[in-house]
Amino acid sequence: MADNDGVLKLFGFEIKRSKSASSKKEKLESPVPPTDYDGAGYVTASAGHFGQYINMDGDQSKDNHQLILRYRGVAMHPEVDMAIEEIVNESISASELKSSVTLSLDDIEASDKIKKQIGEEFDTVITMLKFNEIGHDMFRSWYVDGRIYHHLLVNESNLKAGIQEIRHIDSSRIRKVKQVKYKKDGVTGAKLVDQVDEYYIFEEKPGTQSTGIKISKDAISYVTSGLLDESKKKVVSHLHKALKPINQLRMMEDSLVIYRLARAPERRIFYIDVGNLPRGKADQYMKDIMTKYRNKLVYDANTGQLKDDRKHMSMLEDFWLPRREGGRGTEISTLPGGENLGQIDDIIYFQKRLYRSLNVPVNRLEQEAQFSLGRSTEISRDEVKFQKFVDRLRRRFSWVFLGILRKQLILKGIITEQDWEEWKDNIYVDYIVDNHFTELKDMEVLRERLGTLDQVSQYVGEYFSKEWVMRNVLRLSDDDMEAMKKEIDGEEPDQMDDEEEQPKNNQQQNQTNTTNKTESYASYDEIDSFDLTTSEDKTTFYPQVYIPSQEDELVESMTRFMNKLIDEE
Repeated sequence: MADNDGVLKLFGFEIKRSKSASSKKEKLESPVPPTDYDGAGYVTASAGHFGQYINMDGDQSKDNHQLILRYRGVAMHPEVDMAIEEIVNESISASELKSSVTLSLDDIEASDKIKKQIGEEFDTVITMLKFNEIGHDMFRSWYVDGRIYHHLLVNESNLKAGIQEIRHIDSSRIRKVKQVKYKKDGVTGAKLVDQVDEYYIFEEKPGTQSTGIKISKDAISYVTSGLLDESKKKVVSHLHKALKPINQLRMMEDSLVIYRLARAPERRIFYIDVGNLPRGKADQYMKDIMTKYRNKLVYDANTGQLKDDRKHMSMLEDFWLPRREGGRGTEISTLPGGENLGQIDDIIYFQKRLYRSLNVPVNRLEQEAQFSLGRSTEISRDEVKFQKFVDRLRRRFSWVFLGILRKQLILKGIITEQDWEEWKDNIYVDYIVDNHFTELKDMEVLRERLGTLDQVSQYVGEYFSKEWVMRNVLRLSDDDMEAMKKEIDGEEPDQMDDEEEQPKNNQQQNQTNTTNKTESYASYDEIDSFDLTTSEDKTTFYPQVYIPSQEDELVESMTRFMNKLIDEE
C-alpha cells in the first residue's frame, strides 16, 4: 500500500531512546533544521521526494543517480584509475596472517569483560562484511561514489539476537531524506521546527519510476565522503574536483590525435597549366589529369591489405591547382608534414593538474620515476601530505564499522545508547600500516630525539631535571611518563631476583671447591714421596687432582713436618 507521495510504507527495525531523553530535546525550539552533514534532501510534510540539479565544471548530472554514474565513468579513465588504485592500496593493506583492521579500546573506561565482548562483536561485523576478502573493492566503491550503503537484516521477532546479515546496496538506487514538520509560534508567529523524520528511499530503477520503498534509518548503514557541494545540500565524491581536469585532458588528447593525423603525412601540390581554356573546360581538364595520375591502391586499416578504391582519405589527398597561361607551366612540389608533432607539454600540464586534484604525488604515477627507499629527510613534502590525506580517508571510512558495531551492541544489550555516546570518541579502528615512508619518518624522529638526549644527559641534575627532559626532549605526555615509570618499576624486581640468585650460586660453588680440596688432601696422605714444590709434576701425574695454591702447600708442608716430629719422639 502506497502513501500519498507515492512512497511505500516504512519497514525495518528502529532503535529508539527512552521517553525521558527524547522529551528533553523536544523542548529546544528553532526555526532552523538541524545541521545535516549527510547531504540528505529536506522535504516538508506536504511535499514528496524531489530531485536535485547540479552543474559544476562540465558535469550535467541532475540527481544522485546520474552524478554517481558520472563518477564511475571518470574512474574508468586510465590516469584516474591509476591514481585511485594508488590511494586504495595505501589505505587498505591485506595480510594473510591477521585482519586488515583491528579495534582499539584502551581509552574507554569499561571492564575487561565488556571490552572482550565488544571485540568479539567487532570481529563478527568484519566477518559479515567480508572485509578481509573484499575490503579493497569496498573502499574503492566508497571513494568513487562518495557514499556507501549497507542493509542490516535482523529477526524482528528476536531483536536481541543482533544483526544476522549485512547486504551492500548500490549507491545509485538509494538516498537519505529528512522530512521536516513545522509549527507556528503563538507569540512571534514564526515557523518553528516541530519534528524531523529521517528515512531512506530505495528505488529498483532510479529515474524510471515514481514509487519507492521507505526504509527505517536504523536498518541502513550510511557513510559519506564528508564532502558537500557549495550549497551544503549534496554529497560529492573525492573525484568531483577532478571532473573538469579530466574533461580538459580528454579534449586535449583528442585534438592532439586529430592534429597529428592531419599534419603527419607529406602531400603533393600539382600546378596544372590550363593555358587559355575556359573555366568549364579547365575544370574538366583538371579532373582528367587527376584521374590519370592518381594512385588507386589504398591501404585498408581494418584488414591490413591493399585494395583498389577511389575513396581516399581527405587528409591524404593531393592538392591540384590550375595555372593560367603566362605562368611557369606544370609543376609538382611537396608540402612538408608538421614539425612540432613531438611537443606534448600541454598534455603533461593537464595530467599533472589531474593528479594534483586527486591529491596523489606526481612522482608516484610517472613511469620514469624510480621508487627509492631512502632516509626520511629525502622524502618529498608531497609524500607527507599524501600520507595525511590517507589517514583522513581511513578515519572517515571507520564509520562503516563503528556505525554497524553500535547497532549490534545496543541490539544485543551489551551496552546502552548512553554508553556509546560516552565512548564513541575513544574507540578507534587501527589499519595495517604498509607505508614505508611512515616507518622511516618515525624512526628518524626517534633517532633525532635519542641523539639530543645523549647530548643533554650530561647536564641532567645540574641545569635540567629528568621530568623536563622527558617532556621536552622525548616529547612524552603525562600519561606516557606515568606508564613508562610503571613499566620500569615492574622490571626492577626481576633484576633483584637475578642478583639474589648470583650469591647463592657462588656459595654452592665454594662448597664444591672445599669438597674437592678434602678429597685431594686424602690422596696426598696416601702418597709419601711427592714433591710439592712444582705444580708441573702434579699436573703430569695427577691431572684430575685439585691443584693447591701456595698457602695450601705451606700448610700441608708444616703438617707433615709436625707429624714427623711426633713419630720420632
